Amino acid sequence: MSIPLIIGLISLLLILIIGYNVIIQYRQRLESAKQQELAKQVAIIDATEELISNASHLPYSKELLVCLNKRILYALETIAEVDTKDRSLKQRIHHVNEQLTHLETHFDQTNVVAFQVPNSDRQAIGMLQLVKRLKNVLKGEHSKGRIATQAYVLENTRLDNMQLRINIENVVKRANDARLKRQFGTAKQLLKKGIDVLSSRNDAYATKAQQKLQYMLNEIDNNMSVSSEQERQQLLDKDNDELDVLFQPKRKW
Repeated sequence: MSIPLIIGLISLLLILIIGYNVIIQYRQRLESAKQQELAKQVAIIDATEELISNASHLPYSKELLVCLNKRILYALETIAEVDTKDRSLKQRIHHVNEQLTHLETHFDQTNVVAFQVPNSDRQAIGMLQLVKRLKNVLKGEHSKGRIATQAYVLENTRLDNMQLRINIENVVKRANDARLKRQFGTAKQLLKKGIDVLSSRNDAYATKAQQKLQYMLNEIDNNMSVSSEQERQQLLDKDNDELDVLFQPKRKW
């Protein structure tokens, strides 16, 4: 066998090896991208289902529930495009479509859970975090053109109002707790902060809440005035008692 032929065969073998490795690496990149996309969509579904499950903690509107369910539907459809071998996806997509149809035609506002006043700082923080997550989802869906601008603005405003209400109701609770502990300075700071926040808004809830906080603030000021007067009178009585003892007539023995 001639040397040129051997060199040619070796070169061809190297080309085949290099080509094979390139193909393997390309397939690995495709598989890695596929798995990343699937993981991303599964995470979206899990997070959205968790948000829907929290409908028992906050009053969700029809528009919000529709938006969340559509988010799940879009994620499932993306998974179906990426993973064509998963036969269970067809049934899941059908189920979500049925859920959306039911929401659109049979949603009953009277069944929506009423707003619940937070009974602790921890609960208030949890509610605020939930509202923030819902707002982020709405913003993301709107940026993708999946929710109309008017519906987005209305729903975002509703969540803003809910966020304000959670904060104000928590301020009221914390101020009352501070009053019971006779921490009047802390209570006044909380109430003044709440009043400042409400003063920039002009709606029925803000007006009513501002009046409530102002009443509580005035009540604390009045109580502090009465308390100060009582303490002043007690000191005056004590001084008079001491003077009476000092200047009482001396008894003759």
